[in-house]
Amino acid sequence: MLIRHPNRCTHNAVCIPVCPTGAWQATKPFGFESTKCLEGCTICIQACPSGAIYAVYRKAGTVVEPRKAS
Repeated sequence: MLIRHPNRCTHNAVCIPVCPTGAWQATKPFGFESTKCLEGCTICIQACPSGAIYAVYRKAGTVVEPRKAS
């Protein structure tokens, strides 16, 4: 699952045009349609200049988030 960190987002909307499936929507303010997302694609994560988009995974029933940048 992808998460957009609202405090890191610069609202440049780089994630919207690079998404091959249209999961990031311009109609809703940076809305995300998880059912359209290709798991493992990561194009939007790589395109985001501020690191506001990151993946969250489930491991043995618990949510595993990436370490926060210091």
